[in-house]
Amino acid sequence: MKSFKLYTTLTKIGIVIFVLFAALAGYVTGFPAENHFSLNHLLITLLGVYCLSSGSLALNQVQEYKLDQKMPRTSKRPVASGKVTPMAAGILAVGLLVSGIYLLALSSSLALGLGLLTVALYNGIYTYIWKPKWIYAAVPGAIPGALPVSIGYAAVNDNLFNSESVYLFLILFLWQMPHFWALAIRFKDDYADGGVPTLPVKLGMEKTLLQMGMYTMVYAGVALASPFFLHTSWIYILLVIPLSMKLLLEFRKYYKAGGEAGWFRYFMWVNASVLIYLFVPAMDKWNFLLVR
Repeated sequence: MKSFKLYTTLTKIGIVIFVLFAALAGYVTGFPAENHFSLNHLLITLLGVYCLSSGSLALNQVQEYKLDQKMPRTSKRPVASGKVTPMAAGILAVGLLVSGIYLLALSSSLALGLGLLTVALYNGIYTYIWKPKWIYAAVPGAIPGALPVSIGYAAVNDNLFNSESVYLFLILFLWQMPHFWALAIRFKDDYADGGVPTLPVKLGMEKTLLQMGMYTMVYAGVALASPFFLHTSWIYILLVIPLSMKLLLEFRKYYKAGGEAGWFRYFMWVNASVLIYLFVPAMDKWNFLLVR
């Protein structure tokens, strides 16, 4: 049981589960209605995404364990705390990455290419260049964070640049700025101790909240504009419109409180919204199966 907990902590199972949901949303939305559905293919794709994501996140803990030791929030992570050696964690990470690459190669060559790009951007450029040197690292860093939904889409559909696929990518991309900057506000002192140049640390609360507000409005605006990207129905009216209004209202309360109150409520609404925004297109596309 203890070993399992170490494994799930090292591979950040909470994030991995979210990544799997994003990949599933891309897969279901991108699946052509005329194609024969293969449960085996879906499971191979999701298992590939699981292994690649778990390996990438475990590798990141190896890469940043010295940084993690400086911050109270991350100092208890397996490698940073000394519960797992960097070499052992690195071997596990490589094994998971190789497994993920193999499985995604079975899924589709395009999904494999996007998976490799995700790892290269996250474990390479973001970890070593953007994050430690740039206060706006969250913006380009959102690219690898948004690619899981594209990997799921690419597993069943080669037309990666159609409006449907672009919409899913934009939603997952734009969500990450209010999500990350809310965390950066909550753990401002931790990031300062670690020397990570986040917006709250370098620009202060007021400017951070203004930029969070800008991205929140664009994020909700893209969701509201989804009829211009893909087929929508009553599910869009029932879920997306009221949720977007609620999200903007929660940010307004958070902003008026100067970031001192309402953090958790706003943070949870942001996180809940992205799952709904990602799955509504799939529900709209396939709701005809429920009303036959």
